[in-house]
Amino acid sequence: MAKKSKREMIHSPKGMHDMLHEDIGYLERILENAHDIAEFYGFTPIKTPHLEAAELFLRPLGETSDVVEKEMYTLRTKGGDFLALRPEGTAPIVRAYFENGMGSFPQPVKLYYEGSFFRHEKPQRGRFREFRQFGAEVLGGDDAVLDALIIKIAYLILREIGFSAKNLLVRINSIGDKECRPIYKKELTNYYRKKFNYLCKDCKRRLKDNPMRILDCKEPECVEIKAQAPQMIEHLCETCKAHFKSVLEFLDEGQIPYLLDNYLVRGFDYYGRTVFEIFLEDDLQKNDGGAESTGPDENKTPKIALAGGGRYDELAVILGAKNLPAVGMSMGLERIIHEMKRLQITPRTRTEIKVFLIHIGPAAKKRSFTLMEELRAAGISAGESISRDNLKTQLNVAAKIGAKLALILGQKEAMDGTILVRDMVESAQETVLQSKLIEKIKAKLKKK
Repeated sequence: MAKKSKREMIHSPKGMHDMLHEDIGYLERILENAHDIAEFYGFTPIKTPHLEAAELFLRPLGETSDVVEKEMYTLRTKGGDFLALRPEGTAPIVRAYFENGMGSFPQPVKLYYEGSFFRHEKPQRGRFREFRQFGAEVLGGDDAVLDALIIKIAYLILREIGFSAKNLLVRINSIGDKECRPIYKKELTNYYRKKFNYLCKDCKRRLKDNPMRILDCKEPECVEIKAQAPQMIEHLCETCKAHFKSVLEFLDEGQIPYLLDNYLVRGFDYYGRTVFEIFLEDDLQKNDGGAESTGPDENKTPKIALAGGGRYDELAVILGAKNLPAVGMSMGLERIIHEMKRLQITPRTRTEIKVFLIHIGPAAKKRSFTLMEELRAAGISAGESISRDNLKTQLNVAAKIGAKLALILGQKEAMDGTILVRDMVESAQETVLQSKLIEKIKAKLKKK
C-alpha cells in the first residue's frame, strides 16, 4: 500500500511577506517622523479602501502602463462588480476628495496616507507584490510652492529618519501640460521611429500609444537610445516654463539638493508639469538585482529611488470630475527599511523594561495576573513570563532583557500581601508591602 505523502505547510504567496517586530521597529520610526512632519505642515490623515472599482485605475494610469498591462490584481464579485486591489494611492485620494465633498473645504486640501498596495510584479530587493507606502497629496492648488513643499516633506522625512544629506538627491523634470506636451510627443515619436528596430518588445508597442513611456524603460538597449532623445525642457510653453522655474527657486531657497534630469518621467499617464524622484546615491552600493533608473548622466553608481511623485492637474478630469490642480508624492517603505538596515540606521527604540514580575505557585500566578495591570496603570514598564513557573527560568528572562528590578511573588507573599523586590545589579533584595510597591519601585528607579 502506497505511503501517504506528508502534507506540506502552506506558505505566503510569492512576493508577499510577513513583517516581524524588527522591521516593524523600522516602520514605526519612518511613520513617526512622517506623521510629525506632515501634520506640522497642515496635512491630515485619510484611509481609503484596499479594494476600488478597477476603472478608477484603468483610465488614469494608462492602458499601456506596466501596472495596467501586467500588474493589477483584479476580481469580479458575485454581484458582477469589477474591482481591483489598489496598485497606487493617488487615484483613490482624488475619488475620495469628490465623493466626500472636500471641494467645500478650505483649499488646498492636504492629506497624507499609509498602507498596503498591490502589484503583480517580479519580486526584487525591497520590492514586493504587497508593499507599503506613505504618501502626501495637496489637492486644489496650482501654486509652484506646493510642488516644492511636497518635495521638501519627502526630503525631510528621509533626512530625519537618518539618511545623510550628501547621499540624497532630488532628480526633477517638467513634462509640460496638455498644451505643450503633444508637440514634444510628436518629435519624440519621430526620433524613436528611426530607432524602432533597437527598442525592446514593450517599447515597440508603447511607441504607438505613448512614446513618453519609453523614457521610463529600464531595458539596457532602451536606456542607451534614450541618451540622444529630444528633451521636454526645450518644448515647454511659457506657462510651464515659469512654473518649473519657480519650483526650482523654492528648492534653492530650501537648500534641497536637486539635479535636472531631462528624461525623467513617471510611470502613469496622469502626471503633468513637475515630476521628481528622490534617490539614494552612494559608493557603497552594489547592483544586486534591484536595478533602478540611473538617469542619462555619466555617473554609473547604482541609485535607489526612495520616493517619487509630481503634479497631476489632469487626473480629476480623466476620472470624469471637474478640473482639480493637485500634486503629491509616495515613499516605498520596504525599500527604505532595506536601506536603513544596510546603512545601519537604527529602528525605533522600544520602551525599556525596567522591572520584571516573577511568580512562584498558583496563588502568586493569580495575583500576578492583576498586579501587572496595576504596574501598567502606574506608568511602570514591566515584563513578565506568566506562563512559566520555574523561578530560575524567570530570573534568566529578567536578566536577559536587562530589567533593573525583579519583583518576586511566592505563595507566602501572595497570602500576606507582601512581595520581594530584588536589585538585579547588586543582588540585594527586600520585602515590601504590596500596597507600597508602586511607591517603592519609583523611588528605586530614580536612583538607577
